[in-house]
Amino acid sequence: MSNGWTLPDEVLREAPAYTPRPHELADLELLLDGAYTPLSGFMSRADLTALARRGRLEDGTPWSVPVTLQVPADLANDLELGDPLRRALVLTDAEGAPVAVMEITDVWAAREGWVGLGGPVRRLGDGGQGPFQRLRRTPAEVRGLLPPGRVLGVIADRPLHRPQLAQIAHAARTLAAHLLVLIPSSETSVDGLPPEVLIRCVFAARDRMPPATLITVPLARRGDEISDALLRARVAAAYGVTHLLSTGEMLSGGGLRVLVPRELAYDSRDGQWRWRDDIPPRNRRLALSPAEIDDLLDRGFPLPEWHTPPAVAKELSRARPPRRHRGLVLFFTGLSGSGKSTIARGVADALRENGDRTVTLLDGDVVRRELSAGLTFSKSDRDLNVRRIGWVAAEVARHRGMALCCPIAPYAQARNTAREMALTAGAGFILVYVATPLDVCERRDRKGLYARARAGLLTGMTGVDDPYEEPEDADLVLDTSAFTIEEAVQAVLAHLTETGWVEPRIQPA
Repeated sequence: MSNGWTLPDEVLREAPAYTPRPHELADLELLLDGAYTPLSGFMSRADLTALARRGRLEDGTPWSVPVTLQVPADLANDLELGDPLRRALVLTDAEGAPVAVMEITDVWAAREGWVGLGGPVRRLGDGGQGPFQRLRRTPAEVRGLLPPGRVLGVIADRPLHRPQLAQIAHAARTLAAHLLVLIPSSETSVDGLPPEVLIRCVFAARDRMPPATLITVPLARRGDEISDALLRARVAAAYGVTHLLSTGEMLSGGGLRVLVPRELAYDSRDGQWRWRDDIPPRNRRLALSPAEIDDLLDRGFPLPEWHTPPAVAKELSRARPPRRHRGLVLFFTGLSGSGKSTIARGVADALRENGDRTVTLLDGDVVRRELSAGLTFSKSDRDLNVRRIGWVAAEVARHRGMALCCPIAPYAQARNTAREMALTAGAGFILVYVATPLDVCERRDRKGLYARARAGLLTGMTGVDDPYEEPEDADLVLDTSAFTIEEAVQAVLAHLTETGWVEPRIQPA
């Protein structure tokens, strides 16, 4: 993919830049690769109107799902559609590297503070970077590699275990088709695996497949199952697929025939996978559910060979070690004076004494100096503070450390962002809500913050003139007005032990 386009330097210097959201970045890559043909860019208002009314683009071409780009409204203020040199927008990846330039031909209000942009896109440079780029091919390149005849497509959005492999083998044999496996590479998998881990897991099962071509495709979920299914079918068709094996949420689209496999079960009589109803109940063993697989991995138990090929099991155990060896973000939230910092320090001290985990405490002057300096009590700055702490904590946990954080974190959305960062890093996340009542916190008030806020000398004080959104998703709730700090510390340690994040300790007699 070295057919990039180079803009004049003066345009690149002056053009605004924007990093689209993950699913928009995935759409951008698919547009640039030609997987969304006949689209050459993000859709205009006219196309969206025609799509809503007739299920077609403005020119009459059949299409099924909106492919749009939204940007903050103030970004569009610098664009002038009538000036070819001032209607360009540089689109960058998550690292800020330019990916493409968009020639804006249409702008409209989309939602409060955001506008939609329509127009063609052209690649800048020689394509993306990242692991397994050699597996990334355009639809035209893949179609040139496929043998003539039927092509069975499988979108491998999770690791392939023996039941899925048996379904694939049966479908390929029945159709006499070549197998094309498309591995989504733009986001974590439905099982929470990073793209590179999913790719390794699928390749680990390659020797259990019929003759196959394996590629990566920049697919991302949009949160709408119907839209996701329709776009996946269209993308698969662009890569040459004639028949698509359903993964459970697939709809017909793009001229494809979609195959819905029957449920298989393991036959203990001869170790084969067959249609469930063809096996006597006493010899029938159902496939493990994703939750059962996760539980085995969390506890450090091997995945059974009757269900998972050993090479796949090895990759999964590498990527998802037992909880006692996996990274964890332990996130304390509560009002100022609730006791969350004191509890966190007690937990950190106890874990360091045990020596089983590498512990990082993100609290106190270090955080205020290195992460929070210059921030105010505004909502945006509070959210930014939690985001910074959450990012550092997730990176600690990515490398299998345990990060303890104790910001006030008054807003649910910011806490959810911290959780998502940890999970994306392949780590665990435990939210501890220190629910000490406001009146108790005010009586403690060692720094005099509440007194200053009540006197009108301090604004933006959580619990006084700024709200605290009580967590509804806390894993553990503690009230230090009801028991001592030591009891609270022991409650946290007990929770960590019960959930497998810390090795149980035998107490001396």
